[in-house]
Amino acid sequence: MTSIRPIRTFRAIALASVLPLTLLLAPIDAAARDQIRIVGSSTVFPFSTTVAERFGRTTAFKTPIVESTGSGGGLKLFCAGPGDDTPDIANASRRIKRSEVELCARNGVRDIVEVRIGFDGIVVARSKVNPVLPLTRKQLFLALARRVPVAGGMVENPNRTWKEVDPGLPDREIEVLGPPPTSGTRDAFVELAMEGGAKQIPMLATLAKQDKKAFKTAAHAIREDGAYIEAGENDNLIVQKLEANPNAFGIFGFSFLNQNVDRIEASPIDGVEPTFENIAAGRYPISRSLYFYLKKSHVGRVPGLREYIAEFTSERAVGPDGYLADKGLIPLPEADRRTVRKAASALEPLHL
Repeated sequence: MTSIRPIRTFRAIALASVLPLTLLLAPIDAAARDQIRIVGSSTVFPFSTTVAERFGRTTAFKTPIVESTGSGGGLKLFCAGPGDDTPDIANASRRIKRSEVELCARNGVRDIVEVRIGFDGIVVARSKVNPVLPLTRKQLFLALARRVPVAGGMVENPNRTWKEVDPGLPDREIEVLGPPPTSGTRDAFVELAMEGGAKQIPMLATLAKQDKKAFKTAAHAIREDGAYIEAGENDNLIVQKLEANPNAFGIFGFSFLNQNVDRIEASPIDGVEPTFENIAAGRYPISRSLYFYLKKSHVGRVPGLREYIAEFTSERAVGPDGYLADKGLIPLPEADRRTVRKAASALEPLHL
C-alpha cells in the first residue's frame, strides 16, 4: 500500500529522486490510473491523509496520493484541465474564488463538486515557555499591515515592537511566522483578522463604507520588512521554529495547535480563546469553513472517487464523535452534515 506523506517525503520514497509535480502527475491512460490524486491546503492535509489512509485500509482501492501544495497552488493544478494528468481533488481552507472557477471553465473543468467538511480556527500562537498574551484583531492589524493610519494619513508601518502597537503589550520585537500568499490560511487571516482589525480604526471604517476596493487593498496588504516572515506551507515547521524562537508568534490552523498543545499556546483574540467549543459556536472571531473540490468528469474514470467522498462525508469521519474530530476538525451542525452528504453523493455541481 502506498504511504501518504508530505510531497518531499513521498517523492523521496516513491520515486527515489526529487521530481517536479508536473512529472509526478505525468499523462497516463485512464485505464492505468487506478489511484486517486489529491492536492491543496496544508490545513486540510492532515484530515485528507487520515481519510485516505483509512480508505486504503478498509476498501479494495489503492490509498490516494495526497500532497500539500497550499489552497491556491492546489486549485491552480486542479483547474489546469480535466485530463488524467491533473488532480482529481483539490483541498481548500477557504471557498474557491470566482476567478478560479473561471480558470477551470477556460481549461475545460466545468462540473465541479464542492464538499464542505467542517470548521477550523486560525490561531496566533507561541512557545509555552512564555505566558499567554491576549491580542485583538486591531492590534494584529497595526502590527502586520504594510501601511497604517498616522495623523490622518496612511504611512509605511513604523511599529517595530508590540509596545509601539499598544502600550499594554510587551516591549519585544514583532516577529510573526505565517503562510505565503498561495495559502488559504493566509487568505482567511487577512479577511477575518486584518479586515476585522482595520474596521475597528475609525479612518479605515469610514473608507470601508466609501470605497470597498481601496479598503481591501489597505486591509489585506501585509508588511514585507521582516516583521512578518513567510514560513511556507508546512505548519509543522512553524511549530518547530516557535520552539527555537520563543518570542516569535506563528499563524496556522487550530488542528496544528490541537496536535501540539504540549509545545505551543494560542493567544485569545478579542477576549475569546480558540477552543473547539468556541469555534463550533461561532464565537471565535478568526474561524472559517474547510472544503474539498472534485472533478465530476473523473468519476467513473478513476476508481474509488465516489467511495472516497462517501467515506469523507460519513458520520464516522466528520461527525462530533468521528475520527477527524480527534485530529482537530470542528464538525458542521447535524443538519448541514446531512445536506452536504446528500449533495456530495448526488455529485451536485457547484453554484457560486
